[in-house]
Amino acid sequence: MDIDVDGLVFNQAGLLPVVIADASSGAVLTLAWADRAAIRRTIESRETHLFSRSRNAPWRKGERSGHTQRVVEVLADCDGDAVLYRVEPHGPACHTGATSCFHRPLAPLHEADPGALALALTHLQRVARERKAEAPQGSYIAQLFAGGVDRIGKKIGEEATEVVIAAKNPNDDELVWEAADLLFHLVVMLEARDISLARVGEHLLSRAKPEDA
Repeated sequence: MDIDVDGLVFNQAGLLPVVIADASSGAVLTLAWADRAAIRRTIESRETHLFSRSRNAPWRKGERSGHTQRVVEVLADCDGDAVLYRVEPHGPACHTGATSCFHRPLAPLHEADPGALALALTHLQRVARERKAEAPQGSYIAQLFAGGVDRIGKKIGEEATEVVIAAKNPNDDELVWEAADLLFHLVVMLEARDISLARVGEHLLSRAKPEDA
């Protein structure tokens, strides 16, 4: 495989930062470092390869924990001095057992926005509609559409089970994560059937009793 990494800009130590994000939800899982060899191995193997600054050695995500990551896409930023791995995680990304390494709020900068979910779902359906129309290579959503209702339905079943499992554990972050994955795949299913979120919302409102309004 001909892999061109010559356009990337590495620091004096021969490294550059790697942002690792969930290919399904877009959530950032961790920030790590990679050298040229690690990026090549990542692209060739479709597994996350990085470089440990503390051990001064290359490493593969999951080689000790078993929490591997299947790499869907590798993207360079506009300046070529950082890289994004879009992955399908198999287990938590953080060594603490948390789904993401970014789970320690430094300050409550704002109150939770009750409209955030509606905005996120609306944005997701818009993206899903674009992916269905354009079918870009490497897009996870486009791959779901290519698999049809059966593939999307299978993912919904898997995510629903993971939501139930997460609900039985004390880690709220895990439940939030799994619920987001379930909603993500549900929105893709609705778009596959050309059903809008507005239609679902209207139906939910029609169920409300007068005293609930």
